[in-house]
Amino acid sequence: MFKTRIKARLRKNKQILNKNIDNFFGWVKGAKLVELKNCNPEEDPVRPELDNNFRTGFGRKIYGVEYQNEIHAVMCFAYVNKIPKSVDELEKLSTDAFLQSAMRDQKGGQIAIAYTVWSKKRGGGKLIVKEVFKKIKKSNHLNRLVTLSPLTEMATNFHKRNGAKLIQINKNTQNFEYKVM
Repeated sequence: MFKTRIKARLRKNKQILNKNIDNFFGWVKGAKLVELKNCNPEEDPVRPELDNNFRTGFGRKIYGVEYQNEIHAVMCFAYVNKIPKSVDELEKLSTDAFLQSAMRDQKGGQIAIAYTVWSKKRGGGKLIVKEVFKKIKKSNHLNRLVTLSPLTEMATNFHKRNGAKLIQINKNTQNFEYKVM
């Protein structure tokens, strides 16, 4: 009799836990990736010093995960042809790739560099990486997704958990690559 009550209690707790997890991550199913004209740089825990003019400058874009007209995660990109080792180099390379593409096909660089990502809601960081990854796979000019991440344990753990491979460590940054092909 005691074993039966314990089993019943475990079953009930498991049902409650599953229901709570579904409610907790339920927003993920209805979320969509959108391009943003700007963001609030003060919310950015990685690079709050970069203003919206930088984030939307030559060859750079801001994407967000939107759910019920609210942004739950943000990722900023630059399109380049070579992997940058610093934010200054990122700016030069993205501007260069943008100007080169203006003379050709209007398609920007071949490498998408994610230089900052943050989430306002649990699960948002992983979701935006997944959604951006899908977008890059569908593009006909991008062939690589690489990060320009700070030298922190948090950044390292985030990218490794999401399937990225460390490709180089620089003076103040590190680059991870997500396999696209």
